[in-house]
Amino acid sequence: MTIILGIESSCDETGVGIVRLGADGSVELLADEVASSVEQHARFGGVVPEVASRAHLEAMVPTMRRAFDVAGLRLSDVDAIAVTCGPGLAGALLVGVSAAKAYALSLGVPLYGVNHLAGHVAADTLEHGALPSPSLALLVSGGHSQLLRVDDVASRITEIGSTIDDAAGEAYDKVARVLDLPYPGGPPIDKAAQRGNPRAIAFPRGLTGPRDARHDFSFSGLKTSVARWVEAQERAGAAIPVDDVAASFQEAVADVLTAKAVRAATDLDITTLIISGGVAANSRLKQLAAERCAAAGITLRVPRPRLCTDNGAMIAALGAHLVATGVTPSSLDLTTDPALPVSVISV
Repeated sequence: MTIILGIESSCDETGVGIVRLGADGSVELLADEVASSVEQHARFGGVVPEVASRAHLEAMVPTMRRAFDVAGLRLSDVDAIAVTCGPGLAGALLVGVSAAKAYALSLGVPLYGVNHLAGHVAADTLEHGALPSPSLALLVSGGHSQLLRVDDVASRITEIGSTIDDAAGEAYDKVARVLDLPYPGGPPIDKAAQRGNPRAIAFPRGLTGPRDARHDFSFSGLKTSVARWVEAQERAGAAIPVDDVAASFQEAVADVLTAKAVRAATDLDITTLIISGGVAANSRLKQLAAERCAAAGITLRVPRPRLCTDNGAMIAALGAHLVATGVTPSSLDLTTDPALPVSVISV
């Protein structure tokens, strides 16, 4: 039995997770505590790196204490520490890595610097168990929209496709601003969309033409199209049907994400699709993915919403997989890499 501590600080959530790695390779979640600074960023309409870094500094120790209280453990019970070292905001990452180094050095336990994106994939194993090899992961968040082939979450993840401009979550935030909805844009747009007509406005589906990249994404044109449509309504003195705009926009996003994910799985002869990242909590995305995966004979796995957003549990889970497979720990001169590629799972 091995206790793994996970620390996540790549953006605006300070996450501390604790898992137990069993002798049989099973991973049990013991604690998952998160402190979010999203309210501090809301008035700016997006994450302010310096604000995020200061919030991590203030939240790290209290969040750590809560996690150990929930788990019923002491720091001395920890056998290994995993921490996000990239990708993410440079200052925010530095807070988490510095804390992890301090804890690892004081406890005399191995340290694993891990990839934030791989952590999102590993989060699913906390709910649904080991991943079939290969699996396909659709990672959708404020900063990332990617299709990943996962042969082994601890050692081999390959990018199949990615966004060439805005990520899906980023487009949600920008459209929410156009519609005067709160930040972050995902939840309020999802709520408004459930009252609207998804076929009211024919917004474009980016990179879906016969000559376009099969597995890449583009949401910048969609975001711009929504803004131009709203501007035209305002010039004409017409009321903005917020619910219909939200529903039509959301339908376009979900349509593209699910169609491309199922296409990639079919192209690669993969029968398991994992959807992770903050946008994975979106109701229409989950519904449409379930319908299309069922029709294509693909098993769909989506972690519960708490595990989809940034958290320490996913980092602890990835750390447990690294320990279980005997990956060499990181050195104490571990550095951060804000642009760490997903193919580099541990540093």
